[in-house]
Amino acid sequence: MSTSAFTSIPIIDLSKANVPDTKVELLRDLRHALTSVGFLYVSNHGVAEPVIKGLVHALPRLFNLPRTEKEAVSLGNSPHFLGYSGTGAETTAGKLDRREQFEFATELADDWTEKKPLAERLKGPNQWPAAYPDLRPTVETYISELTRLSESFLHLVAEALSLSPDTFLPFLSDQHRLKLVHYPKSTSGPSQGVGPHKDSSGWWTFLLQASPPHIKGLQALNKSGNWIDVPNIPGTFVVNIGQGFEVVTNGKCKATTHRVLSGADERFSIPFFQGMRRDLTKADAVGTLKEHFESGEFGLGNESEEGKEIDSAFLRGRYDTWGETQLRTKIRSHQDVGRKFYGDVFEKYVNDD
Repeated sequence: MSTSAFTSIPIIDLSKANVPDTKVELLRDLRHALTSVGFLYVSNHGVAEPVIKGLVHALPRLFNLPRTEKEAVSLGNSPHFLGYSGTGAETTAGKLDRREQFEFATELADDWTEKKPLAERLKGPNQWPAAYPDLRPTVETYISELTRLSESFLHLVAEALSLSPDTFLPFLSDQHRLKLVHYPKSTSGPSQGVGPHKDSSGWWTFLLQASPPHIKGLQALNKSGNWIDVPNIPGTFVVNIGQGFEVVTNGKCKATTHRVLSGADERFSIPFFQGMRRDLTKADAVGTLKEHFESGEFGLGNESEEGKEIDSAFLRGRYDTWGETQLRTKIRSHQDVGRKFYGDVFEKYVNDD
């Protein structure tokens, strides 16, 4: 593995997978992105333009709904952490994030009982704004398309890492999550839209930068500790490794630290988080492919000192299952919801540093 720090984000053309000669090139480039960067773009991804435009065009109307309509589907109503949260309602790296957002997920029933692990309560139905009935089919179509893309992408990831194409599918959850995010413009210079973090909401993240290309804000931390801009390239998704995938690859494919800076323009963003099985234990995650990733063909999985300090309960083995670490993250980020629905474990998760 190359240990040089990246200065730009590679673009992976997924159409190259359709031709044997170009597929070899794609897998080589993808392997470099996986082991040396942790961030990449995918182009020619196969998600229909009307599906993308339909959701992008919905964002201004959605966020311009009256506050009473947004609060009617408040995240504070949901033990599944699904719904609306206003600017300053979430914290990252101990500081308030300047963004408002709607959180949705694969539509599933709430079948939790006290006989089940507490983390299973994360699974449940969405809250849909009554004042915008057309939103639900638009969001559900998008989630369906991104679920398909993300699973087909994992086949290529496995091949790029010298594994059989279906290797990573058993790690996936029955529920994936989607955020619709609005970063208000900042009148006091660059400010924290969302602070430095590694994605803890799943296996992989597929991000649509939903504002015009000149509006910046997303940055990734390279191996030398320098922040690298991740520009908005039309026709692409930004794709990055989540914490779970770092664990399963025994640290050879790092979840790259990233952040968003708010600026003089408002910004819209749509991240899709590919879900990871809530019952997956740290032992299974580390052990399943341990022999493969300890082989001589993989390097050390280097990262910056700042990246190593990012909070990550699952990476550090603090809790036994992915579901419990996911619940901890949600409670720490949305403490009002944690107090309301998870009072018995609230203090443990918030004060376990």
